[in-house]
Amino acid sequence: MKMIRNSILPFKGFSAINLFGILFVRNDAVVNQMLINHEQIHSAQMHEMLYLFFYIWYLIEWIVKLFRYGKYSYDNISFEREAYMHHHDAGYLKNRKSFHWIKYL
Repeated sequence: MKMIRNSILPFKGFSAINLFGILFVRNDAVVNQMLINHEQIHSAQMHEMLYLFFYIWYLIEWIVKLFRYGKYSYDNISFEREAYMHHHDAGYLKNRKSFHWIKYL
């Protein structure tokens, strides 16, 4: 996974953002294996949804969950739930079934 350190992306308060499989990391952020695993899970999700549909679904799900969970909507997005649930497991992607994030809807 290509990683670009900078002071612009992601916005303050976040350490990293994965855009189309490229990881943008704030200059002062600590990058550990769990962060890499988390973002690699997102890359797999993006790939199986042909990238554009990933972002469309992500935005729609965030808006819908905003009404239910308020400021915790991000934590309840299915893509994030799958990534957080398995970011500690370095071998997760080897055995992950396609579209496994649907389980977390």
